[in-house]
Amino acid sequence: MGFLLSKSMNDNLKAQQEFMLMNSRLQLERQIQMQNQMRERQMAMQIAGTRELLKYYGTFAGIAALGLTAGAIKSKKPSLFIPIIPLGFVFAYQYDMGYGTLLRRMKGEAENILERENKLLELPHQVPTFEDIEKARKAQCKFYIEK
Repeated sequence: MGFLLSKSMNDNLKAQQEFMLMNSRLQLERQIQMQNQMRERQMAMQIAGTRELLKYYGTFAGIAALGLTAGAIKSKKPSLFIPIIPLGFVFAYQYDMGYGTLLRRMKGEAENILERENKLLELPHQVPTFEDIEKARKAQCKFYIEK
């Protein structure tokens, strides 16, 4: 009788453990999916912000280029063309960020760093362990108790 009862309990325990494992896996998959969707939305907002900034900056750079060109022709000072160069570089960067391939190139470089130069990503003194955190917490508690 005891053997049948313990066998039934073991079966129930095993089924419960499998259910808990499946449930935690499902929860983890949902968290990963949610974090990825949030990341995608944040990236979309950044790209949209860059595109909006490009409109304003492009208008500014265009008006500035026209004004500087007119001023250079009118005053016969070619040095007035010099500010157009950095304005052009900034405009090209903003355009590449908003509509070009800059994000793809950045992603490729990030993948390269993760694969080939991952030593650059290590934290000083490695990742904190539970023991390190507890030691610091206890030291801080002692500090507050002593005051």
